[in-house]
Amino acid sequence: MLELALTHRSFSYEAGGIPTNERLEFLGDSVLGLIVTEELYKKFPDLDESRLSPLRSGVVNMKALAQIAREIKLGSYLRIGKGEESTNGRDKNSILADSLEALVGAIYLQHGYEKTAEIILNWMKPSLDSVLTLGAALDAKTALQELAASMNLASPEYEISESGPDHDKSFIATALVGSERFPTGQGKSKREAEQSAAKLAHEHLSSRLNKK
Repeated sequence: MLELALTHRSFSYEAGGIPTNERLEFLGDSVLGLIVTEELYKKFPDLDESRLSPLRSGVVNMKALAQIAREIKLGSYLRIGKGEESTNGRDKNSILADSLEALVGAIYLQHGYEKTAEIILNWMKPSLDSVLTLGAALDAKTALQELAASMNLASPEYEISESGPDHDKSFIATALVGSERFPTGQGKSKREAEQSAAKLAHEHLSSRLNKK
């Protein structure tokens, strides 16, 4: 099961079409989403779906999952093809995030929901804690808008670009506050990318404000 979870399609292609981790990734994505959704549902009993959904996107996104994968050194164990190997595939956000989801799927099948939830919530503790620091359970875009208003700055706007085939698109968002551009955020959806970009902009502005 673990070997399957670590087998990227690029390795399968070069090895004659052996099974890949994509089915486990599909399962793990849903398991991960459910566990995080349940945790947010419990933490924020007063928030409705419109507020909980972007909070979840701020925790479960490609960049956050890839970071967890790096922390557990998942990349060094992946079975990837020579082409991906030559282009630093072991450190690509998309491959790391997808492989982490596959690993979650394998853990779920092997050990069940409760053990999987325990592991995931331990991995995601920093991300979940950061949600609390946004204040009153605000999502990143709302938090950025309120921070900008408190600093008498223009309302944030977002530039979006996309790449990849229709079935596997990636989005990049840049937050603009007035004439200032902040570091880009990435995600598998526009909302995810905007949330990531808003969080980065919020961190920059907060840091600037705290130094005054």
